[in-house]
Amino acid sequence: MNYISAEQLTKSYGVKFLFKDISFNINEGDKIALVAKNGSGKSTLLKIILGREIADGGEVIVNKDIQVVLFDQEISFDGEDSIEEFMMKLDSAPINALRNYHQSLYSTDTKFIEEALAEMEIYKAWDLENEMKQILSQLKINDLSVKMGMLSGGQIKRVALAKLLTETRAEHRHTLLIMDEPTNHLDVEMVEWLENYLSKEKITLLLVTHDRYFLDSVCDIIWELEDQKLYVHNGSYATYLENKMIREENLSATIDKANNLYRKELEWMRRQPKARTTKSKSRIEAFYETEKVAKTNTSKESLELNFEMKRLGKKILELRDISKKYGNTIILDDFSYQFQRGEKVGIIGKNGVGKSTLLNIIQGLENYDKGEIETGETIRFGYFSQKGLQYKEDERVIDFIREISDNFPLANGKTISASQFLRLFLFDDQTQYSLISKLSGGEKRRLHLMYVLYQNPNFLIFDEPTNDLDLPTLTILENFLAQFQGTVAIVSHDRYFMDRIVSHVLAFEGNGKVKDFTGNFSEYRQYKSQQEKAGISETEKIAEEKPQTQKSKKRLSYKEQRELEQIDKRLPEKEAQRQIVMEQLNNETDYEKITLLSEKLEALTSEIEMMEIRWLELQAVLED
Repeated sequence: MNYISAEQLTKSYGVKFLFKDISFNINEGDKIALVAKNGSGKSTLLKIILGREIADGGEVIVNKDIQVVLFDQEISFDGEDSIEEFMMKLDSAPINALRNYHQSLYSTDTKFIEEALAEMEIYKAWDLENEMKQILSQLKINDLSVKMGMLSGGQIKRVALAKLLTETRAEHRHTLLIMDEPTNHLDVEMVEWLENYLSKEKITLLLVTHDRYFLDSVCDIIWELEDQKLYVHNGSYATYLENKMIREENLSATIDKANNLYRKELEWMRRQPKARTTKSKSRIEAFYETEKVAKTNTSKESLELNFEMKRLGKKILELRDISKKYGNTIILDDFSYQFQRGEKVGIIGKNGVGKSTLLNIIQGLENYDKGEIETGETIRFGYFSQKGLQYKEDERVIDFIREISDNFPLANGKTISASQFLRLFLFDDQTQYSLISKLSGGEKRRLHLMYVLYQNPNFLIFDEPTNDLDLPTLTILENFLAQFQGTVAIVSHDRYFMDRIVSHVLAFEGNGKVKDFTGNFSEYRQYKSQQEKAGISETEKIAEEKPQTQKSKKRLSYKEQRELEQIDKRLPEKEAQRQIVMEQLNNETDYEKITLLSEKLEALTSEIEMMEIRWLELQAVLED
């Protein structure tokens, strides 16, 4: 069944075309991801499909038997409504039955009560109510009596998401669900639940997301909006990247051929007299077509910046026995960690456990109750927060960046201009001279990111950096961080991003306890899964370690005592990691991956052996 078809859609703002003559179909059961850089027309295309905006040309045909519902970043609500009242503001027979039933609970009218109960049976509203509560529970919304006006921004988004999913279940009509960045403000557990829910449900979906694992799990079609065209890719995100690479290589080859022909034809054009024959006029027309192809701009500048970072000293940053509470809620309980040069640390945990608090404590932006922090003298923080960009209404993009400096220093002694740096972050010349206030939300987020990096920090701190960033910008950021020689601390729910960037995880596990794990996000999750299967709880491990720690306090120096504690703590993790790598190696068939895994296994084995030798040395001190 066809839901929506579009023919020859064109849309522009002034002289800037977002897309030209694009056509597409959405059929029942399709799960489509829309991929494009911010400012290229994603939101406009969604608005045209929704009927909220009109295209300059072309036609959108929406099947009269379907409804289109949207999960948007902008949510309207009455602050005095409870969560339950907000959820009930839907116009469908099952929801109406639910609403009447709840009213009947406070009624003495026997007929009204009987009718309400009958409606609940007819429309199977009992099932819907259970599903609604399950969805809310999975999104960590449990008290439905709380007023909407008392919720945080993230909680409001989660309630709105629950309402949308309930609406699609309540309606018996065919529904197209349009979702704009649904994973923002969700922790990893919520993201994985939503991923599983959308994958299994018979939902027709058009999705905008920066989360590549989520995209791969949920969607089987990718729409790529680029250079005013719409390309359709069937398959995974990897298939899309491969198709895109082949297309760009073919285009580059075509342009090279056109350039060679253009140079020859240009010589002919210069030799021609003013009087033209019919044959020469035809050749002239062909020349101008060749010129157009030859001058096609395919320059996709890649971010390969080995920049001149402010020097890092030996001491980076060390936290010793840090404790922090909000009322009776323990955020950190005797937390210690020493950041190393070049280390990229991912900080994970459920919403509200204290991840952002830790970032603030690291930077000295928030006080702690006890403990000590030692920060290296050469440290210069760069903080990419969720608060957004602060700018003047009449300020242009280029001027905003030039306030820091006209040039950006590179390690080879050269510099690049502010304008060149902006181009590396996908701001073309026209956009650079636009007012910041005219940028899209995603473009402002990208400018904020660039502003932080342009200040040349040596300790980068990111709080949910992937929210509202498009996939091209995320790729740029990942490439930048891969080359970055300084220290990085990241709070993010984006599993793909964390797997690609971080090599160390600090996991908030509740009640102030933070797990220190060497490896990326997926390796940590696999380690936790193995621990749970083996029936080894953290409580048991701590209980086993305590007598040894107490004994060491009497006979080892403070430094040796801490070293022994770290070995006792990290040796089981390393052994678990080695087991994971061995399993991956046994199941792998790709030669390059086998080579990489073999090298990783060798390094882990060597590290474990060194730790075991040192453990024996420290134990010998205790026994003397």
